[in-house]
Amino acid sequence: MKAVIQRINYAKLTVEDKLISQCGAGFLVLLGFTHNDDKKIVDYVVDRVCGMRLFRDENGKTNKTLKDIDGQIMVVSNFTLYANTATNRRPDFSKAAHKEVALPLYEYALSVFREKMGTDIATGVFGEHMHIEMSSDGPVMIIVEKNNEN
Repeated sequence: MKAVIQRINYAKLTVEDKLISQCGAGFLVLLGFTHNDDKKIVDYVVDRVCGMRLFRDENGKTNKTLKDIDGQIMVVSNFTLYANTATNRRPDFSKAAHKEVALPLYEYALSVFREKMGTDIATGVFGEHMHIEMSSDGPVMIIVEKNNEN
């Protein structure tokens, strides 16, 4: 499983020009799943994301978590995180989990994020072509990855 965390000022997600969700300052998290991911891996990655200290404290150091600043979060599935570009110019997505594996893991991840954050979260629409308008803060972008091999 891969998670790309972007520290943001805001994010708005639309599908076919219809506003689906939005959030204020916090994280935009893109999630990608591979074939052998499971709930244990999701628990690990979500815990890492929620505990990531990427916000400044009173001394300007990145010591505060999303909860510390009462930040918001948008979580969006993104199979392209498992693109293999090593052999061709057209990315190979064969390492991305199929819908039968990825959708239940995405839904589980959303439930874990809600539980850990103690609030509702903004989400994408699994499998849809989405447009995300956002303002990057920093920019700060972190990748969290966990699989059954590491």
